[in-house]
Amino acid sequence: MSTNNPVKGITVYCASSERVAPHYVAEAARLGRAIAESGLPLITGAGRMGLMGAVNDAAMLAGGETIGVIPRFMVDRGWHHLGLSRLEITPDMHSRKEAMARLSRAAIALPGGFGTLEELLEIITWRQLGLYDGNIVVMNTNGYYDRLLAMIGHAVDERFIPADHESLFSVASTAEQAVELALRTPHSPTLSPKF
Repeated sequence: MSTNNPVKGITVYCASSERVAPHYVAEAARLGRAIAESGLPLITGAGRMGLMGAVNDAAMLAGGETIGVIPRFMVDRGWHHLGLSRLEITPDMHSRKEAMARLSRAAIALPGGFGTLEELLEIITWRQLGLYDGNIVVMNTNGYYDRLLAMIGHAVDERFIPADHESLFSVASTAEQAVELALRTPHSPTLSPKF
């Protein structure tokens, strides 16, 4: 991959926990395969376990390019995947998230915990502020994000979020649908500045 004009990939935010139900792992693997088949690089937090390990392993098995972005302290703890096409080591978590956004043309959030929720809401906020122009997809495997989506709807109802700002992201129920939504031509929604 040329460093002068690199092809932007698809960032995936997801859990690194190995204690999750098998259907989440299976759908993460389907997403890894679907991204590899799209011909675009997969960008993750470089983890080797849980959904992150599954999405990376499946993309590699399907012949895809995998780029991991991870802070130095996690490498020092041995949390990184050793088989990725490329590993970018950052000084901290903040620069990790910036690099993952910079390398991507779209972001997909698989189910996850605090870190995944934080990454998802931050990238939506960046798009709201015009700092990120890629598509954002919430992959609602088995209804995992139903309560978060309901909370966002509640925030709209209470006028903390303007209704048209829900267009900042899409919701998918399968890996294939998530990739399709990620690859659509990004649009810059005209957002209302006032509530």
